[in-house]
Amino acid sequence: MSISLLLLLGAYLLGSVSGSLLLGRWRGVDVRRHGSGNAGGTNALRTLGWKFALGVVLIDVGKGALAVWLALRFAPVDVPFAASALAWSAALLAIAGHTWPVFYGFRGGKGAATLLGALAVLWPWSLPVFLGCWLIIIGVSGYVGLATMLAALSLIAQAALAGDAVRSGFAAIAAVLIVYNHRDNIRRLRAGNESRFERARILLRPFRSRT
Repeated sequence: MSISLLLLLGAYLLGSVSGSLLLGRWRGVDVRRHGSGNAGGTNALRTLGWKFALGVVLIDVGKGALAVWLALRFAPVDVPFAASALAWSAALLAIAGHTWPVFYGFRGGKGAATLLGALAVLWPWSLPVFLGCWLIIIGVSGYVGLATMLAALSLIAQAALAGDAVRSGFAAIAAVLIVYNHRDNIRRLRAGNESRFERARILLRPFRSRT
């Protein structure tokens, strides 16, 4: 039990290591004071450019993958279900840590990159649909937040089709977290003033050129 609790605490603490705030400190910039005010990859891209954003995403994806790997590697071996349950729980706690980081006043990002890292280890065959959904939505709409929410919701459909109760539970909680973290985006979408990433709307370019 003590090992399991330490692994879960470690997952949350890993999640609390924010890529944008860590790298931003070296640059003397707090991205939460710029752009949308979010400590995530999208705001990092808009605020400090793609090189900075790439570093942010690598850290945020990596910590999700590491939290899950550690849970699988060091889970107690005397309980058969322990490793799986611990790993799924570690994934959720890493996302929670990214959202509410203890090291940064509980003001973090939205958790999508950390979710991606956890999926890469725990549920890699979900990634083609997850990423495909994200790319299609952003390629048509240009709305990063909308694409991220729908990609997260696609996990629920994938788990339901697979008939896996454990994955269904994880997918539902993860999707709720991601959608909740995008509540400001939802309000802006409804008001019609959500920022649109026009350069990402590549799927509409052939149709635009004909008009």
